[in-house]
Amino acid sequence: MFRRIMVAVDNSGTDRRSVLTAAEMAALTGASVRVLHVDPSDVVYDAVVGMEDDATAHKVLDDAVEALRGHGIAADGELVDGLLSDIAGAIADAARRYDADLIVLGPHPRTRLGAWLSPRITDAVVHHTRIAVLLVPGME
Repeated sequence: MFRRIMVAVDNSGTDRRSVLTAAEMAALTGASVRVLHVDPSDVVYDAVVGMEDDATAHKVLDDAVEALRGHGIAADGELVDGLLSDIAGAIADAARRYDADLIVLGPHPRTRLGAWLSPRITDAVVHHTRIAVLLVPGME
């Protein structure tokens, strides 16, 4: 079944449930888990501007890895840089490099306007990969 699980996390605070789901899947299947955090940047005029400072990016990643290890799961983390316009591609590429057989994703809260202007990252990841994707619903 699943031997290598990738869970993508961001700094929105909504990923706790995704990390817990990845831990539960890994415990059931004996899988290892790689946590991925895409450090986002955007292009403004002719400059690439970071959207998150390095300390925040590392904390997001480290907190998720430690949570998995706290559940007894073999886990590591990877931090990658990615443009806001291609976060889905960055997730799909990292999953391929890791040779993941499951990607776990949670909700990414957006405004109605944001949802209308661009597809959800979760939807885009599904279209960028042939790896199974588990979408974890947000907390209500």
